Amino acid sequence: MPTTHLLYLHGFRSSPQSAKARLVAEHVAAHHPDAFLWCPQLPPSPRAAMALVAEGIAKWPQGAHMAVIGSSLGGYYASWVAQQARCKSVLLNPAVQPARDLARHIGEQTSWHDPEERFFFRPEFIAELQALDVSQQPPAAPELLIAAQGDELLDWREMVARYPQAQQCVLPGGDHALSSFPEHLPEVLRFCGLV
Repeated sequence: MPTTHLLYLHGFRSSPQSAKARLVAEHVAAHHPDAFLWCPQLPPSPRAAMALVAEGIAKWPQGAHMAVIGSSLGGYYASWVAQQARCKSVLLNPAVQPARDLARHIGEQTSWHDPEERFFFRPEFIAELQALDVSQQPPAAPELLIAAQGDELLDWREMVARYPQAQQCVLPGGDHALSSFPEHLPEVLRFCGLV
């Protein structure tokens, strides 16, 4: 069954302007013009972010006709979305314990792609992250994990342990930004059902 709708979720302090998001958008536009791609700018509040996504995909065909790609914190969100929509997910260096890891980032933050843009990561967002944890549930649909051993921000071993049933692609070296993503894009989109 072909995928007709694709959701891309960016990471913490990131945006739809990230290199990976733009690459996915360009490739889908060039090679899959009939597919609908949405990469929303996610608000800092995890609850608000997932409310935005849930509203945005409410009328989408769920299950086999949609897929979600998430990078870093977006990977954590993607697992939640995949549970709700029963759809395939691709997890790119996903955050596994964001409530733990982002606790030290409470306060004013800047956006990677626009340092002039500032936002506050509030203490209550930690509980909102915990409320989205689906790690104790079996995957609702196939998962693809791409984890770089050289990720300087997140531990690839935690990623591998978190997604034991996923198709796993563990990269020697690499970095958190997944600079080698262009090489993996065809596999990612094939997995999503865009062939």
